[in-house]
Amino acid sequence: MLYVAVAVRAFRRYATYTAATLAGIFTNSVFGVIISFSYLAVWGQNPDAGGYDVSDALTYAWLGQAMIMTVAVWSGGATDDLAARIRTGDVALDLYRPVGLLGWWLATDLGRAAYHLVTRGLAPTLVGAVLFDLRYPAGPGTWLLFWLSVPLAVVVSFGIRMLVTASAFWLLDDTGVRNLQVVCAMFFSGLVVPLVLFPGWTRDLAMALPWAAFLQVPADIWLGRRAGADAWWGLTFQAAWAAALLGACGVVLRRARHKVVVQGG
Repeated sequence: MLYVAVAVRAFRRYATYTAATLAGIFTNSVFGVIISFSYLAVWGQNPDAGGYDVSDALTYAWLGQAMIMTVAVWSGGATDDLAARIRTGDVALDLYRPVGLLGWWLATDLGRAAYHLVTRGLAPTLVGAVLFDLRYPAGPGTWLLFWLSVPLAVVVSFGIRMLVTASAFWLLDDTGVRNLQVVCAMFFSGLVVPLVLFPGWTRDLAMALPWAAFLQVPADIWLGRRAGADAWWGLTFQAAWAAALLGACGVVLRRARHKVVVQGG
């Protein structure tokens, strides 16, 4: 119940930034329109690029705008707050509290993601639905799989961002590592270009990296490009990366705690 309360408080915290939310919805909607017309031009020349038709491509564009803040593709969220506490040294207090640091910040990030999903996720998608001919999940089973995929995408993103943040225990500033991660996330999540357009072995490599869990896997489930056993394999892929990254976070944070305790002693 503690972690649920933490998530709820995080949701309420982000809900106080109404002006920022409205500005973000407007920005995501504008970029959704720009990307949609770019995709119309691309798919006008190649109607089945990457195995997508034009409706798939347009839907993918708007799902990407919906997932940017939900998954925190460009970093941000709870992990940035923790990075600030590491730089100031306040994290020492967190490490001595009788609450797991990883669970606390994961719950915080899930609360943040839930708020962005129902605001900056839903609103731009509705705008896209009004302006363009989008594709929707074929049935309740597909809807269920998609809604299972979204929180897994958030957890994978959190795991990567937490590892980046934890680097500040040794580097003192995680800015360089975070900027590198943002570039990887933009390209290998499929946000800039759908991964299905990558040629040959580069597509296979990109689809195997954890960033593919951010957008490409949820989008393919929504579009029906992953159905049946393939959809469950997509969820397994996300869950495996989530477990691996959270496990790595646990190891790194234990080492960081030991480092802080030794220096404090």
